[in-house]
Formats: sequence, C-alpha cells, structure tokens
Amino acid sequence: MRRKDPSTIRWAGPLRVLFICSRNRRRSPTAEAVFSGRDDLEAASAGLAPDAEELVTAETLEWADMIFVMEKVHRARLQRRFAPHIRHARIVCLDIPDRYEFMDEALVLRLETAVSPLLRRRA
Repeated sequence: MRRKDPSTIRWAGPLRVLFICSRNRRRSPTAEAVFSGRDDLEAASAGLAPDAEELVTAETLEWADMIFVMEKVHRARLQRRFAPHIRHARIVCLDIPDRYEFMDEALVLRLETAVSPLLRRRA
C-alpha cells in the first residue's frame, strides 16, 4: 500500500468532492447542486469533453479529496490524461448514463442514493 505524501493530507475542513461527467451540463452540475448545501462538504463539478461548460483541470483534480465519475469511461479518461493528479483521491464510478436532464428528479434520487452512503463513511 502506497503512503500519501504528508504535504497533500488535509487534516481539517470539509470534504472536497468533485463530480465529473462529459460536458458538465446535466449530471455533474446536478450532483454539485444537490451536495453543495452541506456544511461538511465542498462540492464542484467539471467535464472531460473539450466543449465542457467547466473543463477538468489538474488543479481541480488536486483540490478534490473524493472524485465521483458518472461512467467507467470517465474514470479511464482521468487515469489516462491525469494520472499524476488523481493519485491522492478516491475515485468512485456511479454508473449513471447520460439520459437525464439537469435537476431531473430521478437523477437527484439516484445521486442521493449512490453518493450519500459513501459520504457518511468518512471519519
């Protein structure tokens, strides 16, 4: 097991979560909106496609403690393009297909069901 670089460990403050999809127009902005109201979290979202509303950057990835991707292809792209910048963070694939609109009730429910239990485990 690889040890974390002590300079990258944050000892206090809210958990920083980053939600990633392709174009940052529906799924990941919905997730950011759903979870940004919590006092124990800082939430952000970004996309991997060149035309994303908010493009994933190395800086954004390094900011995050936990990264949620919507599809397996997003995890693969992150690992291929940003490997040095994601080693510190836990990456979780939510397996949410791109068939929802922004703030769709079914998408919100799916996000709450999948993400909330993982956030409760943080100690």
